[in-house]
Amino acid sequence: MQTYISFLRGVNMTGHNSIKMTDLSALFINLGLKDAKTFIQSGNVIFSDTGKKPQTAISTTLEQAILERFNYSIPVMIRTNQELSDLFSSNPFLKETNFDPSKMAVLFLHDEPTDVQIKKVASVDYPPDKFRIIGREIFIYCPNGFGRTKLYTNFFEKKMGVMGTARNWKTITTILGIAKEKI
Repeated sequence: MQTYISFLRGVNMTGHNSIKMTDLSALFINLGLKDAKTFIQSGNVIFSDTGKKPQTAISTTLEQAILERFNYSIPVMIRTNQELSDLFSSNPFLKETNFDPSKMAVLFLHDEPTDVQIKKVASVDYPPDKFRIIGREIFIYCPNGFGRTKLYTNFFEKKMGVMGTARNWKTITTILGIAKEKI
């Protein structure tokens, strides 16, 4: 059995793309995914499956089921427990002097960006804010906070032509803790 974490883009309890987390969890279970547990109201679901299906197939199945059940076209980014755990060793900013985890986020991309997409932001520089693209993640560190930064989901989606959703470092750490309990 493999533990997965899904990050849904743009889901909340009220307003645009409103889905109750209990309904979302039930959808996962109805699709045959096991132990679906949500975390906070923004579409984070920790679940288990046999590990035989590719992540892209699970993601596509979930996107289609959400469209059919809730009438929302929502991208679903899926990572394994191990991939989420690996963020701690691949995070280029953890060793920064005076690192503050509350100023850190990760943008989970739906697909790995191409070299052409990466080149579109290669020369972007908004000090003191920093980012680094590693695989299907964009690590974002804003030492002065996210209130005025240009480096967030919409910026990268528009500039690179990618699709993703961001989570702050505290949320990622908490979700990883929940996922590890499932193992």
